[in-house]
Order: sequence, then structure tokens, then C-alpha cells
Amino acid sequence: MSESILEFRNRIAVEATRHEEPERIPIWINYGSLPFVLSGGESTYKDVMYNHEAAAKAIIKFFDEFQPDVQMATLLSGKAEEIAGTKYIDWPGRPGTKCPDESIYQVHEYTFMEQDEYPELLRDFTGFMLHKYLPRVFPELAGLGTLLNPAPTNYMYLNAVSNIYNPKALDAYSKLLEIGRLEKETADEQQALQDKLMEMGFPKMMNGVGLVPFDTLSNYFRGTVEMFDDLLECPEQVEEAVNMLADVQIANLQYLRFLPMPVKRVMFWMHKGMDGFMSPSQYETLYWKPFLKVINALVDMGVTPIIYTEGKYEKRVDQMTDLPEGKCIIHFETVDLQYAKNTIGAKNCITANFPIYLLEYGTVQQVIDEAKRQIDIGAPGGGFIFETNASIQNVKRENLMALYDTVREYGRKR
Repeated sequence: MSESILEFRNRIAVEATRHEEPERIPIWINYGSLPFVLSGGESTYKDVMYNHEAAAKAIIKFFDEFQPDVQMATLLSGKAEEIAGTKYIDWPGRPGTKCPDESIYQVHEYTFMEQDEYPELLRDFTGFMLHKYLPRVFPELAGLGTLLNPAPTNYMYLNAVSNIYNPKALDAYSKLLEIGRLEKETADEQQALQDKLMEMGFPKMMNGVGLVPFDTLSNYFRGTVEMFDDLLECPEQVEEAVNMLADVQIANLQYLRFLPMPVKRVMFWMHKGMDGFMSPSQYETLYWKPFLKVINALVDMGVTPIIYTEGKYEKRVDQMTDLPEGKCIIHFETVDLQYAKNTIGAKNCITANFPIYLLEYGTVQQVIDEAKRQIDIGAPGGGFIFETNASIQNVKRENLMALYDTVREYGRKR
């Protein structure tokens, strides 16, 4: 029985991950809003939030034209976010937004936890999330903060469970019901889209997402500027918090141990580990080691971590060479690709870091030449996947097609 295109794409990805040299280099590109930009005005990223039928149509059309080796198909509910009053992102279509319809959602950074609240976070993580974090991030659900606040300490009868019928809580319950309905509807529509892409021969790039524990603390609790203060003023509490968050994340990812999946991969975007953000010793203690604990736990479950570095990583590569051999995929945005291949890429799969500006502003020949240069560096010996250095939002159509065609032909095992 002949191998299907879906099986072929899965196989070459697994072989590259194991640091083997497949018959063709896999092509993985994070396309961002590109399917909608190239739709000729038929759809925009706003449809990802509010018109899932139109968004799915644009995504399917994009995959049919360019034939990438993996799918990344996400649908979201803008209405659910509206009901919650979500603060940390803005998105196209939200009432009062400054985000254009063509743009992906934009992240806003707030301080949702003060420095003097570290002890409370560390002592009672679930209580902090319920009573402090959720009301601050989702102000329309602030009534949830009244539940078990204070916690009951006498008769544990239903009517004694603290504030369960508080009017603010009742308001939050009604909103949660509507949010749950919308999110379930969105999840079903996303699954239908992903199933359709699977039928067309496009396997999933990943089965789950995670975040470096330090980035969770910095992005969603303290904020970047405040985190700089913490590195100087309370590094011990930061270290305790990131290790706690690593343990929580490992517990949350246990489902991957049991669910049957053709391939198990989890993607981690590394937001704040780039050169210069912190000292090498801070990076080792507060950023890399807690994250490595998560990586090793996933590998023990038979899961492949996709480690997506962002920013300049010229000086960090040597600190990342203790990864389990042949078990990880490492993406680089800015790095000397040859040095990465010789070091961390000697034992683990790395990806190309093709510059996205060439796809938007370069010529077809420039695209072809740079793609061949990177393949010449990465392909020998195996353990190489072709990727752009960042998510692409806009391209010249002919440049993107030239990139795919070049990798499919020049990237064959010779």
C-alpha cells in the first residue's frame, strides 16, 4: 500500500526531529495573517474572531495553493472576549479597537500582580488566580473573586460555602455560561477546520502550547519593566515562582501522556530570553533551568518540545546544549546558523531562520539564493526543518511560491 501525503509529511518531520536526514527537508512556516492578506479581499484576520466560515475558507484556499507540510489553523471567539472584558489583548473587531481588520490580535502588557504579592502567589496559587488574577484580567467576571473569599472554616454546608450566591458571583455565572457556549462552538468549528486540513494531507504542527515559566511570570503577572526590578530586588522569590510555575505546567500537560495521537508536539514561544535581557547566570537559573525541567518532563512522556526562540540568540546557544539528544526542535530568529548547526544542531533538530523581509521586499532570485544558502548549512547530516525567522504577515505571492518550490526541489536528499 502506497504512502499517503499525510503519512509522508509526518514521516519526514519525525525523521528530522530524530536528527536523521529525510528524503526532503520539511517546510514549517508560521503564517500569521497571511492567508487573509492573500485572499484578495475575501477575508481578513477579523474573521478569525467573528466569521469562522469566511476564515476557514481563506485558510483552506491558502493551504491548497502553497502545500505546506504542517497546519496551524486557529479560530478564536471575539464575542467571548468581549463578554469577559479581556484586558491583555486587543483584536480586530472589538468595539473601540485600534487594531485594523488585517492585523492579528495585539498583546497589551499590564501589571496584574504587585511585587509584595509574591508570598500570596507562592502560598496559594489557585486562590490568587481566583481572587486576584481573574478579576483583574477579566473585569466583567470580577464576581468570581468573591467565591471562597474568605474561605469557609465552619460548617461546610452548601449555603455556607462562602459567597456562592453573592449577586456579583451570580452575574459572573451567567456570563460564564454564554462564554462557555461560544468557546465550545468555536472549538467545534476549529476542529472541523483542522479535520478538513488533515483530509487534504496536512498534519498538525503541534498538539499543545506552553510557555517558559519566566515568560508566564513576566508577561501575565508582573510586566517587563516591573520584572527588571524583581531581578534586582527579590530574585529568590522570582526563582521560587518560576519553579512553581514549571511544576504547574508539567501537571497541566499530563494529558499528553494518555491521549492517542499520531505525533505529539508542544510549542513554546520564548519571549524574553534573548541576548542582553538578563545576565548569563540569571538566564541559567531563572529562565533556562525551570524551562528545561518542563522539556525533560515532556520528553519522558514521549512528546517533542518545539523550542521557538525569539530575538537575538548569538550568546545563548551554548547555554542550551544540555537538551535531551534527538528529542527537540529548536527555532531561531537571529543566530549564526552555521554556529547553531555545529553546536546545538549537532544533536538536535534546528530550523532555518529565513528572513521574512525578503518575502515582502526581496526579489524571487534573492529568495531562491538565501533558501539554498540556508539549506547548504542545515541539511548535511540531518536534523533540519525549513522555517522563516518569524511569523509572516505579508509577502509577494511569487516570492512565497519560489520559497516553497526551492525547498521542495533543492531540499531533497542528494
